[in-house]
Amino acid sequence: MLPPIPIIDARPGGPPDIARACESRLRDLLGCARRTYTPALLGLADPASRRWLARAGNPYLGEIDRVAAILDAAGAYALNTSYEWGCTTGVGEDPAGSVRLLRTLDWRQPGLGRNLVVAWQNGPAGDFLNLTWPGFVGLLTAMAPGRFAAAVNQAPMASWGMGLPIDWAIGRIVSRRNRDLPPAHALRKVFETCTSFDEARQLLIEIPLCLPAFFTLAGAQPGEGCVIERTQRHARMRPMPSAAANHWVDFPERGHRRGWKSRQRLTMMTAPVAGAADWLAPPIVNRDTRLVAILNPRCAGLTVQGWERSGPATARLDLPDVRAPRAA
Repeated sequence: MLPPIPIIDARPGGPPDIARACESRLRDLLGCARRTYTPALLGLADPASRRWLARAGNPYLGEIDRVAAILDAAGAYALNTSYEWGCTTGVGEDPAGSVRLLRTLDWRQPGLGRNLVVAWQNGPAGDFLNLTWPGFVGLLTAMAPGRFAAAVNQAPMASWGMGLPIDWAIGRIVSRRNRDLPPAHALRKVFETCTSFDEARQLLIEIPLCLPAFFTLAGAQPGEGCVIERTQRHARMRPMPSAAANHWVDFPERGHRRGWKSRQRLTMMTAPVAGAADWLAPPIVNRDTRLVAILNPRCAGLTVQGWERSGPATARLDLPDVRAPRAA
């Protein structure tokens, strides 16, 4: 039997509460990261990442400090500023009514599937569900019942014509000179402060970013859905039904591809967001898939499962009408 995904009430303490409640999962993730990136690399990247967050006045740095104190080892800052993932996301009509968001998140980092958690968090605009991992302070996939659901996809890595390793290094230097929010932190701000689909869409279009990103947004009313392609300062939007993978569609931008077969994934996701039911097939699901989710903000419906390279790593969490628990 596959293990269940825990549901954590992290209001109002946020991600540090998740890290404390799931410390064994947090340490398992750190162990996986140390095997993937080596302790030496994490030891170099951690202080550099913290200095950048401090210079930028990042609003969530204090939370990462508290996670780092729990770990008492290098990794918290570097992993919270890491953006090496691929995703496929779509928004369209739910066959059962309203609007739904379909989502897979791909990352080569092992351990993310088996250590997935669902956490209640909140902000001035209300409560929301974050599909996340212990120690991570941003949002990559989330739903605010009755308001909206949204996800971040990674844009292609910028190319300066110097080859992948040097282009990656140049990109890190350029992003470190920028003091705007990372996309995952920008999405958290949206969930904390926006009370409606229209507010969320406008903020995702306008908010300055330190890196390009793709946002997929699903609202609680019929027709409320879109994909927003973002550079650091500009935005273009496609209304639902629509999908996003990891290549540019609306901007004439180029760069190094991310993930497996991005264009094929986008094409395959177009059918299910237009109404077809079958969407979990290769290459949308692949050896790097770590999360599969369906979110419907109108009926507050959530289906999510963690995956590893060998396949499903958790039992499927099926919540047809999830509501925030009462505050203690």
